[in-house]
Amino acid sequence: MKYFRNLTVREKVILSILAISVGISFLLYFNVFAENQDNLSFDHVLLESEGGELQETKETVVEKPDDVVSVVLVDVKGAVVAPGVYEINSNGRVKDVIKKAGGFLEDADQVQLNLASKVVDEMVIYVPIVGEVTSSSVSSVIEKPSVESQLVSINSADLNELQELPGIGPAKAEAIVQFREDNGGFTAIEELMNISGIGEKTFEKLKDLITVQ
Repeated sequence: MKYFRNLTVREKVILSILAISVGISFLLYFNVFAENQDNLSFDHVLLESEGGELQETKETVVEKPDDVVSVVLVDVKGAVVAPGVYEINSNGRVKDVIKKAGGFLEDADQVQLNLASKVVDEMVIYVPIVGEVTSSSVSSVIEKPSVESQLVSINSADLNELQELPGIGPAKAEAIVQFREDNGGFTAIEELMNISGIGEKTFEKLKDLITVQ
């Protein structure tokens, strides 16, 4: 204190400013430190599990499959080692099914097959032998027939075929044939209701079974 009293006014002012600056610096430091401690405690609480153990902060990466692959059944016949019905992924090819069947026999005519064709459910693959004439001149891979080819054409079916349809007896079958002869054929299956005795209820039973093609 004696030393402080001997200082000049200017020196006292400078010392006072230095003391205030040091005090402010300490206050700022402790405030920042306390704030960091609070944040650390808050983060710690967030990471704690119900059992009091810290949870891992690493994200779990769940890999998703690129495509959902189904299984189809393919019937392999002809010149293969083990003919039969085989299960294969829906994205498989003919060559994959042939491999499952043990491969080709020595006299198999591979030229008649498209080994790169994709498989479909209920597909039939027939492998001919060399020199054999198959029913298909393009390929011996016979795919599942289309729905359209299974429908009964009311423009070309004969009396017997028409009578196989539900609700169609001999009289209605003859009326269908007479209608198409008089009108040059059906242009739409709905025209079937123009025939006497075929109403909406009967047509509902027939609409998914017939075509005009």
